Amino acid sequence: MTNNGFLAVFLLLIPVATCTPAFIPVDCNDIYEKGYGNSGVYNIYPAGPVSPVQVYCDMDGKSEGTKWTVIQRRMDGTVNFYRGWEQYKAGFGQASGEYWLGLNIIHILTMRKNYELRVEMEDFAGAKVFAHYTSFSVGPEEEGYKLSFSGFADGGAGNSLSEHNGQMFSTFDKDQDSHSSNCAKTYLGGWWYGECHSVNPNGMYLWGSSAYGIGINWVSWKGYEYSLKAISMKIRPSKHD
Repeated sequence: MTNNGFLAVFLLLIPVATCTPAFIPVDCNDIYEKGYGNSGVYNIYPAGPVSPVQVYCDMDGKSEGTKWTVIQRRMDGTVNFYRGWEQYKAGFGQASGEYWLGLNIIHILTMRKNYELRVEMEDFAGAKVFAHYTSFSVGPEEEGYKLSFSGFADGGAGNSLSEHNGQMFSTFDKDQDSHSSNCAKTYLGGWWYGECHSVNPNGMYLWGSSAYGIGINWVSWKGYEYSLKAISMKIRPSKHD
């Protein structure tokens, strides 16, 4: 190879090696800030470049400010949410439909940034409400993935979630609630149960009316005997940082 040929090859390699930093989004807001404005399924990398995670990103223009990373979604009953500890830890379902992102990933996300939480829900008559919290985090596994939040703003749902603040996560095979029984077994879900619940978003999908407490309940809106049509939990970087 001539000197000129070698130089040409070397110059071609320079941009790839030194001038094209990898885009490694931690959450959906990072994706939005890079110009991807459509809601849908994207890969994020909260645990680093070799650990992609698929999530649904809510880029709805009606949501002011930063954009939402969906960490839980129920919409049609196609995914079974009565699962054990390891599955709730790792996550399950499909980001294009119903899913649970995974306790470990949720913890990593809320360790890296300060987040706020919005819980949106809908009944079978088409009514929609929400609850908003200006601070939200999930602790590490050695602390039971303890739930912490504050700064409630009511969008019609009421503050049922308040009972679960400070609770550890429980499943049918790992009981960490404060009740004498296993709340996850009794109410057929996996959640931050206490004594036992006033919110059960990972309960059974039951198309409206349900037996006491086993459905997708948000008690301050619909009580214990109504199972919601849809519910989603979504987080975004706090606007108060």
